[in-house]
Amino acid sequence: MMNRVVLVGRLTKDPDLRYTPSGVPVATFTLAVNRTFTNQQGEKEADFINCVIWRRPAENVANFLKKGSLAGVDGRIQTRSYEGQDGKRVYVTEVVAESVQFLEPRNSSGGRGDGMNNYGGSREQDSAFGQNHNQNQRQPMNQGYTRMDEDPFSNSGKIDISDDDLPF
Repeated sequence: MMNRVVLVGRLTKDPDLRYTPSGVPVATFTLAVNRTFTNQQGEKEADFINCVIWRRPAENVANFLKKGSLAGVDGRIQTRSYEGQDGKRVYVTEVVAESVQFLEPRNSSGGRGDGMNNYGGSREQDSAFGQNHNQNQRQPMNQGYTRMDEDPFSNSGKIDISDDDLPF
């Protein structure tokens, strides 16, 4: 059996960070995910999916994402129930995120604007937070080339390479 969810969307409001009585952080947020088709009026619709994430990634989500931020969520669907104030059973279906990837810089239109790079919060990445992330910055695409429009095959279609340099 398999229960796996992968979503990409924008947060509808700032994440809500809380702590359990034992001190475990938990963040909840709603992700607006566009549907791939349009309705009869030609407009795109969206689904609003409730998500929850625990522990250190929850703190990262609360610190680095806000309303409008683009995020990728990898997790599983979980259903739970509780007794409401009126005595009726309330059922909740939500995505329990195992990792959240921050898909745009914080200084872009959806971000907070203080220059933070794209760093997601997952169990594998927890130890990297709080450290200097300069080594993760993207390098320019033209690094090592003098001109982007320079054609490497401009010498009449011939390439000067020996058979010894080929990997096959």
